[in-house]
Amino acid sequence: MNPMDWIAARFGDAQQWLFETVMQPLMFDLGLGNVLEEGYRATGWLLMGMMQIVVLMTVLKALERWRPVEPVTDRRAVRVDVIYALIHRLGLFRVAMFFTLDTLAFDLTGKLRLFGWQPWQLDALWPGVTDTAVASFLIYLLVFDLVDYLIHRGQHGFGPWWQLHALHHSQRQLTRWSDNRNHLLDDVIRDGIFAFVAIAVGVAPGQFIAIVACTQLIESLSHANVRLSFGPVFGRLLVSPAYHRLHHAIGYGHESAGAGSLGGHNFAVLFPVWDLIFGSACLDARYGPTGLRDQLPGPDGRPGRDYGTGFWAQQWLGLARLAGRA
Repeated sequence: MNPMDWIAARFGDAQQWLFETVMQPLMFDLGLGNVLEEGYRATGWLLMGMMQIVVLMTVLKALERWRPVEPVTDRRAVRVDVIYALIHRLGLFRVAMFFTLDTLAFDLTGKLRLFGWQPWQLDALWPGVTDTAVASFLIYLLVFDLVDYLIHRGQHGFGPWWQLHALHHSQRQLTRWSDNRNHLLDDVIRDGIFAFVAIAVGVAPGQFIAIVACTQLIESLSHANVRLSFGPVFGRLLVSPAYHRLHHAIGYGHESAGAGSLGGHNFAVLFPVWDLIFGSACLDARYGPTGLRDQLPGPDGRPGRDYGTGFWAQQWLGLARLAGRA
C-alpha cells in the first residue's frame, strides 16, 4: 500500500469511528435519520477541520512567535477571525452547503445523466501518468487552484462581488486565523462554483476533501503573521506569507492607485504560476501595513469607512455595501 492509500485508509477508519460513535446517534436523536449519507460526508469535513485546527494552534502558532511581522494589538479583531475559522474548519458552513448547493448540484448531475452526460474524468486523460493517487491528486489540485485564481480575480474585478470580498481585506492584523474572514454570501458563491467544478471533472468526494484541506492549510500559512519568504526559486512554486501579504498591502497589493478594487497583484492561492502566466505577479519582499485605503482617516480628519468590528456587523455591512447603502 502506497503512503497516500495508507493515509486515506486511516482517515477513513477515523471518520467511520467518529460517525458511528458520535454523529449517527446524534442524528437519530434529532430525527435526521433520513440524511445519514450527508451526515457521513459532513463527518469527514469535521474530522479534517479538527486536524487543521490542531495545526493552526501548534505549528502555525510557533511560526508566528518565531518571526512576527508586527505585534498583534487588536486582539478583538483576531478573536472574530477565530469565529470565522471555526465556522468553516469545523464543518458548520459545509453542513449548510450540503443541504443547499451541494444537493442542487447532485440533483442537476442526476438529470444530466438521464440525457447521456457523464462527468469528465480528468485523471483518466493520461493513462500511466495520472493513474497513481499522488499524480491524480496533484492534477486536481492544479485545476482547482486555477479555478480559485480566476474566482479571486473576479472578486477584485467585478464591483458588486468586491463589495463582499472587501471584508476579507479589511483585517488590519493578518494572522493564521485571517484566511476565513469572508462574507458568507461570498463563500456561498465560491463554494457553489467549486461544487459544480468538482462534479464536472469527476473528482472523488474523499479526494475533494483532501484538496480543500490542503488549500486551506496553505492559505492559513500565507495569511500568518510571520516574516517568511520562500526565496527567488521556491517562491515561484508556492505562495508564501511574504508573497500573499503584499496582496493585502494597503493601496498596492489588491488595488491600483486611485482605482479602488481594480488591478493589484498576487492573486494566486497556492501556486504563483498563475500570477506569472497572467501578468499579476509581484515578487517584491514587502511587509507593509495591510487593510483598505478607505479605512484610513480622510485628509479632513473624517473617519474611514466602517467594515464592522463584530461578526454580525461585518456581515450586515457587507450586504449594505452590496446594496449601495454603506
